[in-house]
Amino acid sequence: MQQSFNTLDEFRAILATAPAPNANARKEAEARNGQLTKPPGALGRLEDIAIWYASWQGRAEPKLRYPQVLIFAGNHGVTAQGVSAFPAEVTEQMVLNFQHGGAAINQLCKTFGAQMSVHALSLDTPTVDFTQGAAMSEAELVEALQAGWNAVSKSADLLVTGEMGIGNTTPAAAIAAALYGGEAADWTGRGTGVDDAGLANKTRVVAEGLALHAGKGDGLETLRRLGGRELAGMAGAIARARSLGIPVLLDGFICCASAAALLQTEASALDHCIAGHVSAEGAHGKLLEKLGKEPLLSLGLRLGEGSGAALAIGVLQGAIACHSGMATFAEAGVSDG
Repeated sequence: MQQSFNTLDEFRAILATAPAPNANARKEAEARNGQLTKPPGALGRLEDIAIWYASWQGRAEPKLRYPQVLIFAGNHGVTAQGVSAFPAEVTEQMVLNFQHGGAAINQLCKTFGAQMSVHALSLDTPTVDFTQGAAMSEAELVEALQAGWNAVSKSADLLVTGEMGIGNTTPAAAIAAALYGGEAADWTGRGTGVDDAGLANKTRVVAEGLALHAGKGDGLETLRRLGGRELAGMAGAIARARSLGIPVLLDGFICCASAAALLQTEASALDHCIAGHVSAEGAHGKLLEKLGKEPLLSLGLRLGEGSGAALAIGVLQGAIACHSGMATFAEAGVSDG
């Protein structure tokens, strides 16, 4: 299988030939689950996600030891239109905060034993305002996809991708609307907390972007026209994880918009992904439905940074610990009825 790319067509070919989960490991994990010392189905979705994870690790009794969290940061030309409650300078300031260990995602990574790294993508060169033209050239999109691809560790056994980019709920809303239809207002939310006038302005901007770009190409072309470097970085990392057989926990609305671009390019592109949570950003739940993903958590989070998915690492760790660590009825000397 091809393990690198220099064009969007080469990246599309990688998506089309991505490996499938291990069917034998899944069958063995299902059989083990049926023998554990509990009533059938008593652990609910924990059973399902442990079996899912086993199928990607290729082991009936999987272990989760090396979760990796990647944060991608980018700036957006569209922020000049006042779509965010914060100035674009905050992107770089928050990158420094991540690097110094002061953000929420740093604490969650420490809690669940995840290795985290931050990747600032050409912050001095914002994308083009997508109401004026395509956000990125093909070369810029490929470069950002490569940054994500190259950031994934081959030793990781779980990946979370997060983002930082002032104004990036605007491109995320535009991508979702372009891929799944509906009005701009159906997908545009308050992001970092814009007021009613700010929301109306943001919705106008999304509508203008849709008028210029919607319906022109597949998910990757939509990502190029309406997205941003950090969204592309996440897409590249998610694709690389698939090529390596590494399961992925999806984060919030922006991460899922990035993932949607992959799904709309290749129908099986997200088979190795589950949704870590549903955020408080209004359209995230609807986007998850389009992706066919049921979230593990619903806690009203709307921070980004990969925080919701990082928190869900603990749920997955619990599921795997129970599946691989519990005794079977035979091992425990307990009658199974």
